[in-house]
Amino acid sequence: MYRGAVQYESLEFGAEESGEKAPPENPLPELSVVVEGADQAPHLLCGGQQEDRKPHSSSPHWLCQSVRRDDPHLSSQHKGYASEHKDQLSRLKLRDPEFYKFLQENDQSLLNFSESDSSEDEGQQPHSLPETLEPGPLCLVQEASEEGDEDEDGVSRGLKGKKRDSVPVTLAMVERWKHASKHLTPRLFHEVVQALRAAVATAQGDQEGAEASKFQVTDSAVFNALVSFCIRDLLGCLQKLLFGKAPKGSSRVQQPSSSPLWGKLRLDVKAYLGSVIQLVACVAETTVAAALLQHVGNSVPYFLTFPRQCRMLLKRMVTLWSTGEETLRVLAFLVLSRVCRHKKDTFLSPVLKQMYITYVRNCKFTSPSALPLINFMQRTLTELLALDTGVAYQHAFLYIRQLAVHLRNAMTTRRKETYQSVYNWQFVHCLRLWCHVLSTMCPSEALQPLIYPLAQVVIGCIKLVPTARYYPLRMHCVRALTLLSERTGVFIPVLPFVLEVFQQVDFNRRPGRMSSKPINFAVVLKLSKVNLQEKAYRDGLLEQLYDLTLEYLHSQAHTIAFPELALPAVLQLKSFLRECKVANYCRQMRQLLEKVQENADHICSRRQRASFGVSSQQAVDAWEKQTREEGTPLTKYYSQWRKLRDREIQLEISGKEQLEDLDFPKIKRPKLGDKKDEDRVEFKDLFDLDSDEDGTTDFSERGMPGSSGAQQRAEDEDEDGSSSSEASHLEDGGPDAEAGLVPLELWLLAQGPEDELQDLQLSEEED
Repeated sequence: MYRGAVQYESLEFGAEESGEKAPPENPLPELSVVVEGADQAPHLLCGGQQEDRKPHSSSPHWLCQSVRRDDPHLSSQHKGYASEHKDQLSRLKLRDPEFYKFLQENDQSLLNFSESDSSEDEGQQPHSLPETLEPGPLCLVQEASEEGDEDEDGVSRGLKGKKRDSVPVTLAMVERWKHASKHLTPRLFHEVVQALRAAVATAQGDQEGAEASKFQVTDSAVFNALVSFCIRDLLGCLQKLLFGKAPKGSSRVQQPSSSPLWGKLRLDVKAYLGSVIQLVACVAETTVAAALLQHVGNSVPYFLTFPRQCRMLLKRMVTLWSTGEETLRVLAFLVLSRVCRHKKDTFLSPVLKQMYITYVRNCKFTSPSALPLINFMQRTLTELLALDTGVAYQHAFLYIRQLAVHLRNAMTTRRKETYQSVYNWQFVHCLRLWCHVLSTMCPSEALQPLIYPLAQVVIGCIKLVPTARYYPLRMHCVRALTLLSERTGVFIPVLPFVLEVFQQVDFNRRPGRMSSKPINFAVVLKLSKVNLQEKAYRDGLLEQLYDLTLEYLHSQAHTIAFPELALPAVLQLKSFLRECKVANYCRQMRQLLEKVQENADHICSRRQRASFGVSSQQAVDAWEKQTREEGTPLTKYYSQWRKLRDREIQLEISGKEQLEDLDFPKIKRPKLGDKKDEDRVEFKDLFDLDSDEDGTTDFSERGMPGSSGAQQRAEDEDEDGSSSSEASHLEDGGPDAEAGLVPLELWLLAQGPEDELQDLQLSEEED
């Protein structure tokens, strides 16, 4: 990573929301509600002495508020405690019949009163405070939370609530939730969100979060079913709950905060979005992650409602955009694009900054497999910069100036360290990025002033170290300048940097060594001294010169000054053809020269029929536009050549380079003579043979092997040792051969297994 380009601080997506604090999600489950009368002592309406009692999910909280709201009215009336309590319960029966039924089933003592309680309470003296106060239950809870003590059961008694037993989620529960979600209610949505939070905590290995949750998910099948239900069905049911059925044909995105039920669902939706972000971070399977990202893309309106969750989402999406699998990169970019399109003022500039820093960080190394991903980041980052030209100008001006500062330091200090800060992949890819941005967003009045300084930085990079070892870097810079000149219509003198190479390299010189594979200039910045001596270097260099000359002249083929512009190239190519003695090189350049001259003649013939002067800019522009639409000989040839060239590049990237990178083991085959010598030494003790020829021991027609005496007689008869006479003698099988076998020789031959003798003969026949 070159110095300075990534020294900016990374974007803090995790900042707190401005002016917005969420209330605690788990209030104290067993708070006592106090009703204060005019002359009576406080009494507990619903105490916490019954430990087996399960508090209601929402009704006790609401009951406390209703009682406190009626306290001033109750204090003004002198009634007995029983009568006051009956009035409260009667109102409770009307306002919350569900909780009233819960009290009837679990605690009848709160509902059954006698009138004698009222008279007894009225006859009592007013309550007076004692001299010393004993600590109450709430104080004990606070002390226990501060000291970190635990009770006998090992359950923490902090202010955030007692630890409760987690309910294990089963497949039946998930199926029941799925069927009930067709008519989704806030309570059902709350339960599903709590179950999803427990599942995410388990997947992340967060033991504390899993224990504190209401539910517990430990089975993988349950986890998959729950996540699948949330991704596929829950969002649609939530949308239906908030807005009902969406009108047909309406493409307008409805804001969730505009729903009347948003106040009840806000905290649960916020918790759900946080769980989804955590789930995206911990899922490793590509298909599951892709489904999650599609779900996130559909949930963007909900994320936009919560700035903090939206920042967390953007931070995660930038990471996937730069390092994820190909499908995940595309889906992550779609989420980034959708968020930035809806809220440009808030998120566009921070996202562009973080994406640029991430792009530079991931361009440090370039290979055939990484090059398509780098090109993808270039195109997508350009698309986001095109959303707002004002923001794009700010970022482009800042980072182009940064590149210019690095180049200036390298030109003034002339040290190896400063050269390395410019001649690296990160610097080159940044130049390519901004050339691509300016050429794509052209015409743009805001970005037009940046074309000249960017072109000067690229030209300065070429001239910094103009040696043969950095020819690949020169090729990258020339391509960037060609693209910038073609798309913006600004003339940039690119051709001299290409023609200069013809004069500096001697293509007639014999190569010092032969190379095993060609040089891929697309993924190389610097050549070694050994590469400069290889034949593959000159072959690849001439091919690059052909491509670059054709690409630049094609970009200027329709201009009215093409004959004068192409004249230096024509002269240089003719000089090269006169001096070069390599037939393959001359054939390529002669074809290019013919096409350039043909296009120059075509432009000259059209200029002669023109009736306007050179000073008429509008007429010249109209003439060039018409010439481009009609086409020129060079443009027609370039279109065909480009198709073939792209196909060749794709084949090289997909197969050739990947196979060459593999280190295949080399099979070393022994020579035939060496193997025979080894076999002869190995079996010397087993077979006492005097013949120099292998394979002389054979079986006769009767199945009896020939003896050594028979072989000796065959050698005596034919002193030349011809193999044909020996073979005919051994294959005779007559009485003479059998007469030469003595019992001792037969016994010796019988000692060795016939299988080993047959294996030896077959192996020699294969060799």
